[in-house]
Amino acid sequence: MNPNNTDFQISPMEWVHAYWVSQCVYVAAKFGIADLLKDGSQHCDTLAAATNTHSDSLYRVLRALASIGIFAETQTRCFELTPLADCLQSNVPDSIRATAILRGEEHYYKSWGNLMYSIQTGKSAFEDLYGMDLFKYNEQNLNRGEIFDRAMSSSKDEYVPLIEAYDFSSIDKLIDIGGGNGSLLTAILQAYPTIKGVLFDHPDVIDRAKILLETTVVNDRCQLVGGDFFESVPVGGDAYLLKNVLHNWDDKRAKDILRRCHHAMKEQGRLLVIDFIIPTGNDFFAGKFMDVNMLVMCPGGRDRTEAEFEELFKSGGFKLTKIYPTQSDFSILEGVKIDIN
Repeated sequence: MNPNNTDFQISPMEWVHAYWVSQCVYVAAKFGIADLLKDGSQHCDTLAAATNTHSDSLYRVLRALASIGIFAETQTRCFELTPLADCLQSNVPDSIRATAILRGEEHYYKSWGNLMYSIQTGKSAFEDLYGMDLFKYNEQNLNRGEIFDRAMSSSKDEYVPLIEAYDFSSIDKLIDIGGGNGSLLTAILQAYPTIKGVLFDHPDVIDRAKILLETTVVNDRCQLVGGDFFESVPVGGDAYLLKNVLHNWDDKRAKDILRRCHHAMKEQGRLLVIDFIIPTGNDFFAGKFMDVNMLVMCPGGRDRTEAEFEELFKSGGFKLTKIYPTQSDFSILEGVKIDIN
């Protein structure tokens, strides 16, 4: 970390102890402490009874979190929400509860504990520990898969900057490749009532997505399709959307996904990739740490620079025509079809 970077500074001791904080936040998120405090202060004994935890141990965790502004001890062993703790509630704008749970779960936390393996070998620490990739693991462990889905779409508000940054109005049929539980596609369809959508993901993910989409007003405009994007994707889309998909894979496999989209889309179709674009220089950018996360969690996974995206698009049969910045860390990269040699 650059000590001259004024955008993001923590003390050297905080560098070393940061995971203590994240694991305490995980505990609070896992047991839904913020939800239990939404109506006012509660004694730790009451919280412990509601969460089936040890009262004194829970108190020590909450006391530590209160020391950095996450919760506040108002009376002896009584805690209440603070502005920092609000985002740990389940159903609030910008909730991070699902993400805090996902990152703190054993399979994520243990994989990061195996970071040294990835650095020494260039291979996924997760796959080294579990003998399979993350997506196969989620398929075989449905509860973890559900947590993953929620974390990948934990806040509808995160989609607002994306929808504001790009004009989808000329699209008749939008196909969301690897779209998870469909929350992004749902948000786009709600903003653009004339668009029809197709949600495409692995069959087990689609089965979980049905539950969400059945309760939305766009259900009649959204088709759900299960499959493997390394084999084929739905045909006939005006635009193919990939959010946080390409960074899961190395260049070869990412190119294969793009080639499937190239083959399936209309001749005048568009490719829309939503991802981090790693900037040059030493300024803090969340995607630089996400890039390390992809190294740890996914075989060959990586976030890319603009130049790397341009080359990847070309190898997949697309020309990168424009990059749309957003009011978030994500950018929208637009591509059009070119001839594949």
